[in-house]
Amino acid sequence: MNKYLKIIYCVAICLAVGYLSSNVTQSSIATWYPEIKKPSFNPPNWVFAPVWTMLFIMMGIAAGMIWNKLETNKELVKKGLLFFTIQLLLNALWSYLFFGLNNVLLALIEIILLWLIIYETYHVFKQIDKRASYLLIPYLAWVGFATILNGSIYWLNR
Repeated sequence: MNKYLKIIYCVAICLAVGYLSSNVTQSSIATWYPEIKKPSFNPPNWVFAPVWTMLFIMMGIAAGMIWNKLETNKELVKKGLLFFTIQLLLNALWSYLFFGLNNVLLALIEIILLWLIIYETYHVFKQIDKRASYLLIPYLAWVGFATILNGSIYWLNR
C-alpha cells in the first residue's frame, strides 16, 4: 500500500472512532451532562468537537507514519501500533463510561489508564519516528486536561 494511503487509512479509522464516540456523547449532552456540577475551567461544549477532530487527524497521521516504517523496524512498529490500537479503543471506552453509563468514577479510573497508554505509545513512536511522536503531544496534553476535568467533575458530584 502507498505510504500516503496508509496515512489516510489511519486518519479515517481515528475519525470513525471519534464519530462513533460522539454518538454516545450526544444523548447525554442534552440530558445528563447539563445537570451535573462542573468546575469553572470546564470549556464550552462547542470546543470539544473541533479539538477532538484535530487530535484524531494528528493521531491518524502519526499512526500512518509509524506504519510506513514497518519494513525498517518490524518488531518496534508492531509494538507501537498495538499500543496505538489499545489507546484508541480506551479512548472510545471513556466516552461510553462517562456519557453512556454516566459513571464518572469509572471513567476517571479509565482515563488515567488511557493517559498512561498514550504516553507509552508516544514513547515507542519516538523510538521509530520522532516527528510522528510529536503529533501525539497535543493529545497527551488534552487527555491530561480531560483527566483533571473528569476528576473535578467526580469531586463536585460525589
